[in-house]
Amino acid sequence: MERGRQISILRWLALVAVVALSGCDPVSLTVFGVGSATGIQHTLSGISYRTFTAPLSKVQAAVVSALGRMDIKVGSKEKTENGMLIKARASDRDIEIELESISPNTTRMRSIARNGALMDAATATEIIIQTEKVLGAS
Repeated sequence: MERGRQISILRWLALVAVVALSGCDPVSLTVFGVGSATGIQHTLSGISYRTFTAPLSKVQAAVVSALGRMDIKVGSKEKTENGMLIKARASDRDIEIELESISPNTTRMRSIARNGALMDAATATEIIIQTEKVLGAS
């Protein structure tokens, strides 16, 4: 009878452990996701944002360099009211990068990658990360 009770207790503890640990995975994934792209803001639509403490011209040069490193071809660059709009294409993705001068030394970057009607947040985020690396190296 004692052995049967031990097995029941072990089964109960195993069940408690499974239930308790199953809640940890979403937390760890959220922490990893936040930590891996520090400073990059996302919207539900798949658009990524980042503000850099650098003038528009320096961020623009870094974006073009980052796109080159990623083998993404720049299609056009056009001036906007407060900055620059860069359009590019890679494989089956249309990419738009908007740079907005917030002050002489602050530039906001918005990156969008579309795969047809679908948004590709991973590519949009990677463009920002690669731009940040170029800015850090210069």
